[in-house]
Amino acid sequence: MIFEKIIFNLLAFTLFTIMFMKMVKKNDATYVYILGLEFVGIVIDFIEIIFNLKMNIFFKLIMYVLSIIIPLLVLVIEKQRKLDFPELFRIAMAKIYMSFNKNDKAKDYLFSLINKYPESYLGHKILAELYEKEGRNDNAIDEYIRVTEINNRDINMNFNIAKLLNKENRSQEAIGVLEDILKRKPELYKATSLLGDILYSTEQYKEAISVYMNALRYNPENYDLYYNLGMNYTMINDFQRAKEFYDKAAEINSLLYNAKLSLGQIAIIYGDLDEAEKYFNESLKGEDVESGSYYYLSQVALLKGDKEKATNYMNLAVGLEPRLYEKAQKDNVFMPIKREIIEPTEEAKESARKNKLPPKDKRAMNHLSKTCTLVNRLNNSDIKMMANVKKKEKQKEEKQRGEN
Repeated sequence: MIFEKIIFNLLAFTLFTIMFMKMVKKNDATYVYILGLEFVGIVIDFIEIIFNLKMNIFFKLIMYVLSIIIPLLVLVIEKQRKLDFPELFRIAMAKIYMSFNKNDKAKDYLFSLINKYPESYLGHKILAELYEKEGRNDNAIDEYIRVTEINNRDINMNFNIAKLLNKENRSQEAIGVLEDILKRKPELYKATSLLGDILYSTEQYKEAISVYMNALRYNPENYDLYYNLGMNYTMINDFQRAKEFYDKAAEINSLLYNAKLSLGQIAIIYGDLDEAEKYFNESLKGEDVESGSYYYLSQVALLKGDKEKATNYMNLAVGLEPRLYEKAQKDNVFMPIKREIIEPTEEAKESARKNKLPPKDKRAMNHLSKTCTLVNRLNNSDIKMMANVKKKEKQKEEKQRGEN
């Protein structure tokens, strides 16, 4: 019992002295919280000695926890995290207030932290995340930049900067940051994806193609890479290459039907109506592209001379997406069936489901749609010529495969 008391008091006073010296050295009163807990534990011990009491297990446990276990844990955490207790305390308080959506209180602790520890990585990082959550993107960017200055190896912070720059329509700056990330870590897919999207949205299609092609070395079976390559080749009117990548995308994931709709549109461009019909029928399974599939099946049926089938397909398309009625009325290819297309009611327009396709998918499909419209204005000899070009390309590929 006496030996236990000697060990306890020795440890308790040693830890109390260490904490007191830390408070003096760091000139930070936050350590008072730990010193206060230790003091309570030591007082309990003195009461037991002075009054010759025999404390029950509950009070003994409190005494050890307050005087020894808590200060020891603080010292261990400080060493492992390489952070001082005042920094850890302010970070913890900021996170607690953030969890209750009391952002102003959280910022008070973070400002206090950064003022005391200007090089606090976590302080600047959490403040940046808080600004981003509030939509104050410029402030968030500044804080993320400060984080990268403290630790330039944290690529995720650079990615956050690029993401916010893009949100603020500072595309070229975002491109520069993402290119730097990919030089350091070329396999980082999220950086590739964002860079490709920005290049696509700013009509830098050839640059986007280069980014996606490099990414294939690290993600050779990625559906999105092949589909995005198909879209970018579509936008530069290289439909043959676009078809190759859409084909590969459809092969990787047969349950994503956007690629098949695009393949059907390209088949129309080349005058291969049977192939177009096959792809459009397959793409009917995709809810997001179902209305478009019926729209183009109607077009194929007309080109094949089946007005009844074309009308049925078009009415199905308009029923799913009423805005296609106006589009069909303006498109001369549907001239023979315009009067048979049922105009949607205002109620149908209001209750129609929204097209969930992302803007970049819509852009590529609209481009193909316009190209299809232009092709439909060509005379039969032009279409036959395009079909013959495609036939010769197929024969050449089959011959090469045979030689291999």
